[in-house]
Amino acid sequence: MSPFRKVPTMADVARLAGVSSMTVSRAFKHDTSVSHATRSTILEAADKLGYVFDSTASNLRSQRTDFVAVTIPSINNANFADTVRGLSEGLKPRGLQILLGYTDYDIQEEERLIEQLLRRRPEAIVVTGGRHTPRARRLLENADIPVIETWDLPENPVGHVVGFSNAGAVRSMVDHFVSVGITRIAFIGGDADRDTRGTDRRAGFIEAMRNHGLQADRLIAAGTPPISMKEGADAMGRLLQTLPDTQAVICVSDLSAFGALTECQRRGIDVPGQIAVAGFGDYEIAGICVPSLTTIDPMPREIGRQAAALILDVRDGTQKEATTIAINPILLCRQSTP
Repeated sequence: MSPFRKVPTMADVARLAGVSSMTVSRAFKHDTSVSHATRSTILEAADKLGYVFDSTASNLRSQRTDFVAVTIPSINNANFADTVRGLSEGLKPRGLQILLGYTDYDIQEEERLIEQLLRRRPEAIVVTGGRHTPRARRLLENADIPVIETWDLPENPVGHVVGFSNAGAVRSMVDHFVSVGITRIAFIGGDADRDTRGTDRRAGFIEAMRNHGLQADRLIAAGTPPISMKEGADAMGRLLQTLPDTQAVICVSDLSAFGALTECQRRGIDVPGQIAVAGFGDYEIAGICVPSLTTIDPMPREIGRQAAALILDVRDGTQKEATTIAINPILLCRQSTP
């Protein structure tokens, strides 16, 4: 193929399809005035020519960009991937696409990404968590587009919220252990300054233990988020060495819990006979490992779907006030605990 081959234009598509350029433009925007048969003819012509519709000029006129900006802490975390999938599923039927930013659990990086994303005038922005730098918060507050904070229930939300209480979810796990007679419980977590959701889970653990009149000092740090399986295993090794009478351990994520589980197996320690292990997230590995892991399902895909529905409602004018949609995580009791 010659590098100087002419790029097909809208006029070329219109000539091949036997319609006007305006009809071609309307067809690509799914205008209801274009019949299904005419749209099919236009799309077939565009396909033959290898034509790609350029929406830039149209978007400038309509003040719509047809994309939603999203920031997530990790691109290899199955939970956040499921949230993005739920968002995409909800937005796709309306022709909206996602522009994704990756913060690496760094609120300074989140601030930089928010500024860059807002320069592109998205129709909405979805951020993970409710804690931001002061400047990032100002940027969001003045964005003049729907702002949705997810995966948290912030005390002072910027706009809309679709999330859950990380602390409350871990409290339910502690309550379950106490209900079956387990009282010497530990928590494995990460760097409290970076992972705000992990910080909330740790706080929920401490609060629940104290509410039951129990010691809440079995706290094992496990490194910088996201906590890996190896770091979970290392933390479990330190826990077994320093506090061998521990009856159960709650890990900040399923990956760290799987690492803790394998460390027990390496040392010949029966789970849950000698010590119970629980995680957070309901990753695929939690359901297929042996023994399967007790965990919390935070409903990540539902968070994305609800956020998408909220964006569409605001866009259509049916949702005018800031709202909070609370998701209810599910405690899944499996083989790794009594």
